[in-house]
Amino acid sequence: MVESTTKKVTMKDIVAKGSIIAIIISVPTLIVFFGVWTISDDLIFGAVAGLVTNFIALGISFKIVSKKFTKKPKDDFEL
Repeated sequence: MVESTTKKVTMKDIVAKGSIIAIIISVPTLIVFFGVWTISDDLIFGAVAGLVTNFIALGISFKIVSKKFTKKPKDDFEL
């Protein structure tokens, strides 16, 4: 008989990991947006810079999630 050693995902884990990813995406976007808006005094430049930063942060967070937050299937499974 094979024992199942999978750990159940709790709501606390989902909220914690989701909050970490939300912070990784939103904080750099807001910093760049407000920084460019303050320096250039142009809202459009700030919005474009924030949008570009948002897409870069989305790419980085996707890599973090795929490496740190997902479980890889084990290759030593036999029938």
